[in-house]
Amino acid sequence: MSEHFLLLSCCAPCSCAVISKLAADGANFSVVFYNPNIRPLAEYERRRDENARVCKEYGVPFIELEYDNERWCDLTQGLEDLPERDCRCSICFHMRLKRVMEYAKANGISAVASVLGVSRYKNLAQVNEAAAKASSETGVSYLEIEGRKGGMQELRTSLIKELQLYNQDYCGCKPRQ
Repeated sequence: MSEHFLLLSCCAPCSCAVISKLAADGANFSVVFYNPNIRPLAEYERRRDENARVCKEYGVPFIELEYDNERWCDLTQGLEDLPERDCRCSICFHMRLKRVMEYAKANGISAVASVLGVSRYKNLAQVNEAAAKASSETGVSYLEIEGRKGGMQELRTSLIKELQLYNQDYCGCKPRQ
């Protein structure tokens, strides 16, 4: 059996294919939901619940960390109008990955992966750079997971339909009015 690791998930649509594949491959992992960037709270709760539902579907443990939107807002203050993929995203990725790595370390887990770069709207290199920084600060390894290539996008699309997942139309940090 492989070593246990944590998978940071941003939402069910971005994580469903990765969770499905890892579960089918017999990977030893738990999904962590740490997304203090999502606003409003009702949207956060809806995404959390959908993510938990996907985990239940595949028999994967689901962990929710604290909802600390105030801290996220403090870290990104003044960057609200920057476009997606700018430095606000780097700060956000680092905050979330570092917190999950701290949780992993405190619980004797030596590795973290994420699906933060699965969406075509995100810059995977930016996610991996934030993960490398968080890893060097915590001593917890980062496992790069492929969620876009090798049929993963097709699997993702089919699972969204099959599981009838709520598929939001924004990242979370800047809800459309």
